[in-house]
Amino acid sequence: MCVQLHNDQSADRFSKRLLKIGNGKVRIDNTNGLISLPNNFFTILQSKKELIEPLFPNNVQNHRNHNWLSERAIPVTKNVHVNAINYLILEKLPGAVTSYKSVDSGLNEDDAVNYPVEFLNLLEPPGIPPHCLNLKVGSSIILLRNLNAP
Repeated sequence: MCVQLHNDQSADRFSKRLLKIGNGKVRIDNTNGLISLPNNFFTILQSKKELIEPLFPNNVQNHRNHNWLSERAIPVTKNVHVNAINYLILEKLPGAVTSYKSVDSGLNEDDAVNYPVEFLNLLEPPGIPPHCLNLKVGSSIILLRNLNAP
């Protein structure tokens, strides 16, 4: 892993510790299979808003600045957390929300018995936007692939 640290010693220590964990070089507790982390390795937050505020200060003024946005990221482990954080960030942007819904009818009407539309609309497979995608003018999105429907 190559990280440009800009002479930040704490970021250097953090990246080295993270590499040790990833490479399995940190001692594992045999009783529970957990590793111990130093208190300065993480911060416990009470809400997602506490996570967003320091990373996206003045988001209302900067949300159209692509260079500013490209320097920010909140890595999370599950799509449900991504959706919650995206909702909170979208909520702060100016303007009205527009909802875009995916196509929710099958090519073969006989499949509707096996796969009810309500069930399909609840699915959120990785890499696919949710059934109801809420956006505002000026919100950033990333198009990962072009889906060509038959």
